[in-house]
Amino acid sequence: MRKPRHVSRAVLAAVAAAVLGAAGCDAVGGASPAPSGTEARGARPSPKPTPVWDRSPASVAAVGDSITTGFDACAVLSDCPEVSWATGSRASVDSLAVRLLGRTKAADRSWNLAVTGARMEDVPAQMARAVTHRPELVTVMAGANDACRRSVDSMTPVAEFRASFEEALRTLRRSLPKSQVYVASVPNLMRLWEQGRTSPMGLQVWKLGICPSMLGDAESLTAGAKQRRSTVQDRVEAYNTVLKDVCAKDRRCRFDGGAVHDFRFGQAQLSQWDFFHPSVDGQARLAEIAYRTVTN
Repeated sequence: MRKPRHVSRAVLAAVAAAVLGAAGCDAVGGASPAPSGTEARGARPSPKPTPVWDRSPASVAAVGDSITTGFDACAVLSDCPEVSWATGSRASVDSLAVRLLGRTKAADRSWNLAVTGARMEDVPAQMARAVTHRPELVTVMAGANDACRRSVDSMTPVAEFRASFEEALRTLRRSLPKSQVYVASVPNLMRLWEQGRTSPMGLQVWKLGICPSMLGDAESLTAGAKQRRSTVQDRVEAYNTVLKDVCAKDRRCRFDGGAVHDFRFGQAQLSQWDFFHPSVDGQARLAEIAYRTVTN
């Protein structure tokens, strides 16, 4: 809300304009010539400043983990970058790069540097590789593997997660101070457990060791199991707070506001092979969220 004195000035300006308008050309002298030279230039409106955030970047690079590589979306135990939410070419996904650049340009002006199994500590090195392409937009999706460890004690400490993310942004900024960054929140692993535990196939696959900190002993409802899952979920939320806070300090960084974490996905959005990674449909939903964040 503006201060009262600002409102008063606005009112006075409006009154003055009304008086001058009613007086017509006599207000400046009926025979007075139109202003010219310096006066005319001074009367022209100032050009609008260029917005800091560009909604139509001309190139995209993606860093992160197996979600961005499209792992287990097309075939078991395989990357499938063509369905990546960030840079994929498949029409059924309509990736962020395709939406921003068009299919033809996306093929030449987008790069997927994500690596299956990566944690946030791996992102600075990926960012260094992304810099070599000089992208106008870099997407970051990492953190699920930091929480999905063999035990809650093995999860990446929040301070280390923060330090790695900060280093990734510093790596980008040293070479590309004007490149933009889209940061996706870490998915909701508790919802993942809630959705997969009702699937006999999901329960069997999870026993192979997928995200044991959250999905291990998935049928157990003991107090200990509930506490373990709650601890993992708390860590995911702490990671998302880090992503939000660090991104907010960079004027060319946009966090998704928790949209990926809050997305109410169902089994149709999960891989039929592991009930953990996004399916092709899940990848398309992630692309929608990213495009909405980048272009709004």
